Amino acid sequence: MIIGIDPDCVASGVAVKNTPESTLLLYDLDFWGLFQYLKDYKELITLVRIEASWLIGGNWHTKTKGTAALNASIGSRTGANHQTGKLIVDMCKFLNIPFEEVKPLKKIWKGTGGKISKAEFVAITNWKGAASQEVRDAYLLIHKLN
Repeated sequence: MIIGIDPDCVASGVAVKNTPESTLLLYDLDFWGLFQYLKDYKELITLVRIEASWLIGGNWHTKTKGTAALNASIGSRTGANHQTGKLIVDMCKFLNIPFEEVKPLKKIWKGTGGKISKAEFVAITNWKGAASQEVRDAYLLIHKLN
């Protein structure tokens, strides 16, 4: 199984390919739910790709017309998401699961801020259910891997 993870301090997006059932699986998992999933399937996992936004230098997530409080809140959430991603890296190390830290992909899609839209995601995957932005982003990390 190949797993893509878009870390988030509330619920990380998780996409899974090459499952025993040959189906695509998508989850929004909290930190401990993700730990349990990786632990349960570690023998089947060949690679975990983790979006590592902390690897890029100056990606300021501020609003030019935002208040100091708004920009501080954005910075706090960004830092919390970075820490969650780093802890997921540690989780993979602890469980002896092969992983890669991947810089965020270029935002070339038609969705808000260049992110992949639900329509684009469905066109690529034929996915029928709900798919949060986090799971769509997680899927892009593993889209071209077999």
